[in-house]
Amino acid sequence: MRKATDTLHDLAVLARAGMVGSPASLVRGVRSLLDTHSWGPVVGAARTAARRAPNATGLIDERGGLTFREIDERSSALARSLWAKGVCAGQVVAVLCRDHRGPIESLLACGKLGATTILLNTGFAAPQLAGVLRRERVSVLIYDEEFTETLSEVPPALPRILAWHDTAPWAGTPTLEQMIADAPHVKLGKPTNPAKVVLLTSGTTGTPKGAERQVRSGLAAADFLERIPLRAKESTYIASPLFHAIGFLHMILAMALSSTIVVNRRFDPRQAVAAVDRHSCTGLVLVPTMLQRVLELGEAELAAYDLSSLRVLFCSGSALPPALCLRALNAFGDVLYNFYGSTEVAVATVATPQDLRAAPGTVGHSPRCSTVRLYDAEGRPVRRAHAVGRVHVGNGLEFSGYTSGGGRRVINGLVDTGDLGHFDSQGRLFIDGRADDMIVSGGENVFPGEVENLLLTHYQVRDAAVIGVPDHAFGQRLRAYIVPTPGALVDPEEIKEFVRLSLARHKVPRDVVLIPRLPRTPTGKVIRRHLVRAALPG
Repeated sequence: MRKATDTLHDLAVLARAGMVGSPASLVRGVRSLLDTHSWGPVVGAARTAARRAPNATGLIDERGGLTFREIDERSSALARSLWAKGVCAGQVVAVLCRDHRGPIESLLACGKLGATTILLNTGFAAPQLAGVLRRERVSVLIYDEEFTETLSEVPPALPRILAWHDTAPWAGTPTLEQMIADAPHVKLGKPTNPAKVVLLTSGTTGTPKGAERQVRSGLAAADFLERIPLRAKESTYIASPLFHAIGFLHMILAMALSSTIVVNRRFDPRQAVAAVDRHSCTGLVLVPTMLQRVLELGEAELAAYDLSSLRVLFCSGSALPPALCLRALNAFGDVLYNFYGSTEVAVATVATPQDLRAAPGTVGHSPRCSTVRLYDAEGRPVRRAHAVGRVHVGNGLEFSGYTSGGGRRVINGLVDTGDLGHFDSQGRLFIDGRADDMIVSGGENVFPGEVENLLLTHYQVRDAAVIGVPDHAFGQRLRAYIVPTPGALVDPEEIKEFVRLSLARHKVPRDVVLIPRLPRTPTGKVIRRHLVRAALPG
């Protein structure tokens, strides 16, 4: 149960962000909190924005802009059409879409019906997709035309709705636009319980799990806004996929702040900075691989865009290498925020620009209402600075368990993230890597991230990943996969010597393999199990 002092602190954070303030807005703020409690965070945020700024632009995608009132009205119409097709509270609607109005309106429509929405990874292969739909007992699938072939193993009997299409839709397959236009004139009641949203884990080590999330407190936004200076009635370009926790949470935050959401179906670095310029975006939400592509445009090209409106360059989804962190700070100024959390625990820590200047690569400190502690393999607290332990987080936003059953280890109310990390002497958290990825070579523990971060400082290395492979003498040996910078002729022996000059002998890769690209998830995490098959021939 939150303490009164925590509630007052949260209200102060929301007031600073512009969500509550004057007596009139305080009344609206209380109403918004009640809406979130009754409808859940997605519908609650949209209803707040529609009341607060009905005629303001709420969303800009490739088809143009929609006001907050239009988003509310269109999603209500879609809810009525879904209801007419038999969708009701307790049923599951799956969404397989790129970033555009379709998934947002679908989330809202399902929320207004009390139906569960599961956001699907657009990188799924056909067997993965069919397996997840079966496991989650999906009643309706909403999808983009480009994923038609991916539906090849989905039972034909599963009802389908087309969200985005570039060609004429197939006869018999309704589209979201048709359903919105032809919605029946019926009045829907408020669902008994707030709708649930299921986010999928990254699946880098196996089949993605469904993490169910149901937030009923509007004060939860304070956990994000305490250390990130997003403000009301601004605009945010969300490049991170909406099906991922970070894109999803920023969509809710933007609506709660009555700020414009700017999205595109596919990420393009020029398109992203052009959108920040055109719409005077104050926020830009990226994963580290996207940030790298933006910086690769070069100083001269970036200077052609007016990016002076940018106050928050929010980075999350995978590890932010120190070298990339410093390049971003030097290119954009002190606007970079490195967020650490997970599908299971939501908010853990945030590194501010000041944290990143002092300690590049840190994920910073936790907000007031989050607790982060380290425990060893036996569940004992790890308190010494620089000592490594498993990261555990608690904040009231944790997931309620996987939809397939089970959960993660919990110690003293804190959820195990599966990551290993350490605190420095200033209390800043650093993530050393996934516990599953740690390499034991000759009895010595090696964290791949340490070696990868060093490799990324080499002028001929564009991207790098390190894994452990079986070795008869040492148990495991290190293998480095290197993506060379364009035109570079990388000498593997030179790479090994480069590491040997900076790190202990047992951290030097025995093998260096050159590949054209690393296998990554849409949020930038390396899929290490795919690396063995990624080597270039010869």
